[in-house]
Amino acid sequence: MKLRIDGRDLEAREGETILEAAASAGIEIPVLCHSPGLDPVGVCRLCVVDVGERTKAASCVRKCQPGMEIRTQSEELDRHRSMLTELLLSDQPAATAMNEDRREVRLGDNELASLARVHALTRSRFPAAPGRGEDQSSKVIDVDHQACILCDRCIRACNDVQGNEVIGRSGKGFSAKIAFDLDAGMGESTCVSCGECAAVCPTGALVDRPLRSPLRPRRELKAVDSVCPYCGVGCALTYHVAEGADGKRAEIVFAEGRKDSANLGRLCVKGRYGWDYVSHPQRLVTPLIRREAAYPKGALSSDTRGENDGRRRAGGFVDDREVLPAFREASWDEALDLVASRLAGIRDHDGPNALAGFGSAKCSNEEAYLFQKMMRTALGTNNVDHCTRLCHASSVAALLESIGSGAVTTTYADIENADVALITGSNPTSNHPVAATFFKQAIKRGLKLIVVDPRREVIADHAEFFCGIKPGTDVAFYNAMMQVIIEEGLCDESFIETRTEGFEALRESVAEYTPERASKICGLSPERIRDVARVFGRAKRAIIFWGMGVSQHVYGTNNARCLISLALITGNVGAPGSGLHPLRGQNNVQGASDAGLIPMVYPDYQRVDDARVREKFEAAWGCSLSPDPGLTVVEITAGALAGSIRGMYIMGENPFLSDPNVNKVRKALSKLDFLVVQDIFLTETAEFADVILPASAYMEKLGTYTNTDRRVQLGRPVLELPGQARLDWEIISEVSTRAGYPMRYASTDEIFAEFAGLTSSYATLDHNTLGASGKLWPNPDPEHEEGPAVLFTDRFPTESGRAKLVPAQWSAAPELPDERYPFVLNTGRLLEHWHTGGMTRRAKALDAIAPEAFAAIHPKDAEALGLITGDRALVESRRGKIRIAVKLTTRENRGAIFIPFHFREAAANLLTLDELDPDGKIPEFKLCAVSVTRCED
Repeated sequence: MKLRIDGRDLEAREGETILEAAASAGIEIPVLCHSPGLDPVGVCRLCVVDVGERTKAASCVRKCQPGMEIRTQSEELDRHRSMLTELLLSDQPAATAMNEDRREVRLGDNELASLARVHALTRSRFPAAPGRGEDQSSKVIDVDHQACILCDRCIRACNDVQGNEVIGRSGKGFSAKIAFDLDAGMGESTCVSCGECAAVCPTGALVDRPLRSPLRPRRELKAVDSVCPYCGVGCALTYHVAEGADGKRAEIVFAEGRKDSANLGRLCVKGRYGWDYVSHPQRLVTPLIRREAAYPKGALSSDTRGENDGRRRAGGFVDDREVLPAFREASWDEALDLVASRLAGIRDHDGPNALAGFGSAKCSNEEAYLFQKMMRTALGTNNVDHCTRLCHASSVAALLESIGSGAVTTTYADIENADVALITGSNPTSNHPVAATFFKQAIKRGLKLIVVDPRREVIADHAEFFCGIKPGTDVAFYNAMMQVIIEEGLCDESFIETRTEGFEALRESVAEYTPERASKICGLSPERIRDVARVFGRAKRAIIFWGMGVSQHVYGTNNARCLISLALITGNVGAPGSGLHPLRGQNNVQGASDAGLIPMVYPDYQRVDDARVREKFEAAWGCSLSPDPGLTVVEITAGALAGSIRGMYIMGENPFLSDPNVNKVRKALSKLDFLVVQDIFLTETAEFADVILPASAYMEKLGTYTNTDRRVQLGRPVLELPGQARLDWEIISEVSTRAGYPMRYASTDEIFAEFAGLTSSYATLDHNTLGASGKLWPNPDPEHEEGPAVLFTDRFPTESGRAKLVPAQWSAAPELPDERYPFVLNTGRLLEHWHTGGMTRRAKALDAIAPEAFAAIHPKDAEALGLITGDRALVESRRGKIRIAVKLTTRENRGAIFIPFHFREAAANLLTLDELDPDGKIPEFKLCAVSVTRCED
C-alpha cells in the first residue's frame, strides 16, 4: 500500500505498523516500551505520531492504511516526548545524573538516558515517587525497581519469547513494580536466568552482573560472532571482548544472542553466562608427563579413588594439589615423541586393534575428522568412538535401518507448522532450552502437545496430554498407539502404499498390544492410550521429538523403531510440520558422527566393511585400511579391563564420569599400558594418563559445528591460547606424523574441504559459503539457499526409495527393583550444567546457581524413609554407592529417583548399569535398581 511519512512516498506491507514502515525507510521514531521481537503494547507513548486525527497515534501499534499522511517530527511532538522523558526521569534512582545509572555505567545503552540527552534534560523538575527498592537475590542479574519505567518489555520477553511465565506486575500506583512469581525475589523465584529480560530492558532496572571482567559499553569492546559451545541447538551468539593490556590475555566481557539466526537472538543461562570457564585458573597450559614414582597407575585424587563416597558436599573439579605432584612439565617435542612412540610401539607389538581412541562431540567437525583419520591411518584401527554412543547411537541405528539416514528429517522450529507434537524421553526446558521456547510458542498458537515420560518434566505443564508411563515401557505404549491407529483407520494409507514397506508385518506385530494389555505394562488407562492415539492419528501434521529417555536403554533401538513407525504409518515424514527429530545432546554430536567418529563407519556413514567404500578412502588417504568394524565406547572399556586394549588416546572426553559403572571404568583405565589425554582441564580421566596434552578451548579456535537441525556453523576464535596450549587439529597432525602417517594442513578450511569432498551431505559446503547463520545440509546451492529444513519429501535414501517399517517387541528391563533395591534410578542433566561438569562447574554463575548434587524423590517416598529436602541419603546399587542431598518433588513417580550426573563428588554413574543395546551398543543409563536410606554423616 502507498502512504506518506514526513513528506516521503513509501510502500508499506499489509499489516505493517507505522513504526515498522518508518524503520524500513530509515526514519527513526523514539520508543521505550517496544523492542523488535516483542508484541507491541503502546504504553510508553513516546512513539506517537501525527496521522491527522484528533489524537496522536502510537506508531508501534497503529497499522498502516492506504493514503495515510504521517508526521513523525514536529514541535508539538517534540514537546510531548520531552515531557514524557522528564516525567520518567523523575523516578529514576539517578534522576539528576543519568550517567551514574547502573546500566549506563556498565553497558552504555540506557535508552532513557539517551532520550534525556536528545532533549537536553539533565534533571527532572518533578518530585520522585517513594523508593521501590533493589533485589540482589539473582546470581546473574541486578534488579533495581526504582529504575523501572513499567514498559513491560521484560514481561513480554519472559512470557511471550522464552515462555517461562515468571514475570508480571504487583502493586498499584506508585508502588507498582515488576514481580517474579508471587512477588518473590528474582533469585528465589522460578526464574531460569536466561537473561532475556535484562537483554530487552531499556533502563537500569534489570542489568547483568559482571562475571570475570567488569562490564563496559559495546563501543569499547570487540564483537566476535560465534556459536554457543553447549547443547545441540547450537545458538548463534556474539562475544564482546576486552583486549588485553600489558601482556595480559583478552577477556570476554559478555555474550548476547544474534537475532539474524535460527535461535532469533534467544539464549539460555549457559549460553549467556556460562563462557568464563575458558579463563579458569585451572586451564592446562603445559604438556605433562607422569613421573616414574607415580607408577603403577591409578586414581590420584581421593574422590576419584572412591574414598569419600560422597561425604564431601561440594567441590566441582579435580583438586590439582592432589594430582599435579604425580606429573612433571615437558616440552612439546618430548611429549609428542613419547605419545607417538608408545602408541606406535603397541600397534607394532600387539597389533592395531590393541589401540583405541575416544574423540569428542565438543570438538569441531575438522578435529573429529582428523582424529578418526589418525586412528584409522597412523594407528590402523577402527576402534574409535565418541559420546554419541552414550547419547543417540540407538536412534541413529534405527533411523539408518528404516529411512536410510541418521539425521533429523526436519528442524526444531518446524513445530510452528505442526498441529500436534509428541515429545518423549526429553526434558527440553533443561536440555534444549532455546528449542523449548519455540515449542512453548507453538502451544500458545494452538498446537496440541503430547508428553510421554516417567518424570513430569516442566514441558509437561504445557501439554494437553501428559502420559506418565512406567520406566522402560515405551515399546508397549507406542505399539498400543499404533494398534489403535490401525484398528480405527487413522493410518495414511496412501503414504504407506507409496512410501513404505513392511506394513503387514508391523500390523501383525502390534495387533497383540491392545490398550488393555499395554495398560497393565505401562500404567496408563486404556482410555488414555486411545485418546492420545486418536489425537496423533487425526493430526494433519505431527512431529516427534525425543531425547535420551528414549535412546539410553538396552532396548533404545526398539524404542526409536516404534517412534519411526508411528510417524510413517500416519504419513508424518517429508512435509512441513511433520517429521522425526531426536534432539542432539552436545554441540557437535551430529557433526562428529557425520565426520566418521564412529567405529563402524567412515565420514557420512559409509561402512568400513564395504569393500567399495574402503577402496574409496584408501585412495583418498593413501594407505590400506582395516576392514573390521571397531569397538564402541563401553566395549573399549571392557577390552581395557580384559587386557585386549593396551593403549588409548582420549581427546576431550571424560569417560570416568560419563560412562556407566564407574568402578569398572576406574579399573579399566588403571590397566592400560599407555594413556594420552588431550584436554583443557585436568579431568578425572586424566589422573590415569601417562601424558597430558594441553588443548584449545572452544573460544580459541576456528572450526565448524553441526547442530541438531543439520545446520553447519562457524565457530570463530575469540581469545588467544593460554600458555603453551595448542590447537587440537595441530596436535593430532603432529602425533599422526610422528607415528608414521604424515599430516600437513595449513588451516581448518583445508581440512573441512577434504572431509566434505569425501561425503555427499557436505559436498557443496565450505567455510566461505556458511555465512553468518550457517547452512543446512544437504544443500544443492549454499551460495543462495539456506538448505532444506524438511528432508525426504519424495523418496528416502534407501535402495528401494521406501522407508522400512520395523516391528519391535516389548521386553522388561535387565535390572528391576526388588526387596533389596526397591527404587528405579533415572539419570540426566540440569539446566545449569552440561555433561560431566568440566566446563559448567568452572563457570562462576552456573556453579553459583546449581552448586550441589541432589537426588529427587517423591514426597511420599521421602516421608516413608524419614527424609526431608536437604537431608543426606545413601543411594546404593549393585555396582556402587554415593551419599547425596535429597530434594522432594512431585515431578518424580512413586518408587523412582532422579540424579543428575554432572557432580563428581556424587557421581551418578557409580550406580548405573553397563548392559548394552544389541544394535546401538548404547548402555542402560535410564533404569537400574537402587536402595535409598537416610545417612547422618
